[in-house]
Amino acid sequence: MTLRGNVYQVTGDTGVFSGHRLDRGTEVLLRKVPAPGLPAGGIALDLGCGWGPITLALAAELPATAEVWAVDTNERARHLAAQNAAAAGFSPVVLDPDSALDRLGNRRISLIWSNPPVRIGKEALHKLLLTWFSRLSDDAEAYCVVQRNLGSDSLASWLTDQGYPTEKLASQKGFRVLRTVRG
Repeated sequence: MTLRGNVYQVTGDTGVFSGHRLDRGTEVLLRKVPAPGLPAGGIALDLGCGWGPITLALAAELPATAEVWAVDTNERARHLAAQNAAAAGFSPVVLDPDSALDRLGNRRISLIWSNPPVRIGKEALHKLLLTWFSRLSDDAEAYCVVQRNLGSDSLASWLTDQGYPTEKLASQKGFRVLRTVRG
């Protein structure tokens, strides 16, 4: 599989989002987001990592001084993300959400790339995003991809209303890439 110009041998599985392929939303996100830049020791988070395509892209592009974290509620997804990263020579921090929040402690996140699980429902999605966006450092960025017909535009407005200014960065194949800046 090719992700942002790098070829990987990956393992997927049924029971994990987009089990054996790269889903269109993640494909659009990876095509449209700019190259990540983080301060030394910065944390880049793949929120809802699945089998790890975003994790792989972040790990390939970030310097060794940055930390890549892959977070998912699905145990099989976390196992596959860790396995796929290890096969590519990367060693991200792979955790369930509660363990990730505990480990994060008072530290802040420098960057989020996510294809969030919008089908969990609006209330649960809002809670998920507020939980993680509230842990962004000053001047951090978050990039999310959401289908237009699943509420990307209303989500961008809602995030802005919550104090997380969000704009549409790009559109392709019915998806919107949203950029949120913590200022």
